[in-house]
Amino acid sequence: MMRKVLTFIMAGGKGERLYPLTRDRTKPAVPFGGIYRIIDFTLSNCINSGLRRIYLLTQYKSESLQRHIRLGWNILPSELGQFIEILPAQQRIGDSWYLGTADAIYQNFYTVDSEHADEVLILAGDHIYKMNYYNMIDFHREQEANLTVAVVEVEKDKSPDLGVVEVDSSGRVIGFAEKPKNPKTIPSNPDKIYASMGIYVFEAAVIKQELGEDAHKNNSTHDFGKDIIPQMVKQGLKISVYNFKDENKKEAKYWRDIGTIDAYYEANMDLIQVEPVFNLYDKEWPVRTYQEQFPPAKTVFAGDEFPGRIGLALDSLVSSGCVVSGGRVQRSILSPNVRINSYAEVYDSILMEGVNVGRYAKIKRAIIDKDVNIPQGIVIGYDAKEDKKRFHLTDSGIVVVAKGTEIK
Repeated sequence: MMRKVLTFIMAGGKGERLYPLTRDRTKPAVPFGGIYRIIDFTLSNCINSGLRRIYLLTQYKSESLQRHIRLGWNILPSELGQFIEILPAQQRIGDSWYLGTADAIYQNFYTVDSEHADEVLILAGDHIYKMNYYNMIDFHREQEANLTVAVVEVEKDKSPDLGVVEVDSSGRVIGFAEKPKNPKTIPSNPDKIYASMGIYVFEAAVIKQELGEDAHKNNSTHDFGKDIIPQMVKQGLKISVYNFKDENKKEAKYWRDIGTIDAYYEANMDLIQVEPVFNLYDKEWPVRTYQEQFPPAKTVFAGDEFPGRIGLALDSLVSSGCVVSGGRVQRSILSPNVRINSYAEVYDSILMEGVNVGRYAKIKRAIIDKDVNIPQGIVIGYDAKEDKKRFHLTDSGIVVVAKGTEIK
């Protein structure tokens, strides 16, 4: 008998450390890599893994995400029982919105019952990686586990930013700590830890029982890592770890929680390298998205008629609808419908959809969010003091210009 899997993607995060990119949108809806949104990577993993019954749980500023899903991911035949559907917070059970990751599933557990699911796959919608989830589901079944947690091996000094899974020598989970300073390391490797990827496979009957118990605890944060897993460890239930198998086909495993501006910037900049760590061009594991119908990208002026007025883009990603008109772009990402005007210079930057860079403007190490007009002659990224007066500036010197900012 075929077992039925129901997939939930947690897509309601505020992403406060990504502000101001999350000022107007939830973290999974933040643009990435020119044409994508962060959520596209989790959804592509689902489709490539053969998982076709998917709910997205939304809450915070979800309009942009909902529009993206409606336009770009309405691709599955409902007559075959396949779907990608959005479940916004609805106060179905009480008068509260989602109180945590576990509560979000608890408030929507009626869908598990109505779909007669045997297993529940829970995913985070805000990480960049490639993974075949069905390999993990097969492992979960072989282990006959009540819960399987996906983990990735990382250096132990990264533990203050991660959830750390403690295992015994047989690979059974015996503890979980959120962002510990002194983490429990892998038994066979004292220099590394098992970091939780926020990916769980539960037996449906088990998760129903555990969520029901957790919902009535006043001292719970209703979170899988902080509450549900420790609760299951105490009860002696079988929890297995699944070591991340990367579909990226590179020597080093690639999994990024791009939760800060600096991490987001670095992950984008990787894509413009000669040999990027993350491969967008693998036809066997495509990453799909929604793209509006823009004309092809264009560079104009070769410099013959107007010396020095050359439309040039080097070591860059240039999306559809872009016009590099007599300006210079280097080591940058241009999202759709960006215009670079004559004598402008853009270096080491991410320009999102609809940005217009005026003549003689100079931009370096900056993230310019959607629909910003950079006036003629403006300089961004060259003077930290001046940048800090007008824009958001990270400790490492990345300038972020928020969506729709009017620059005088």
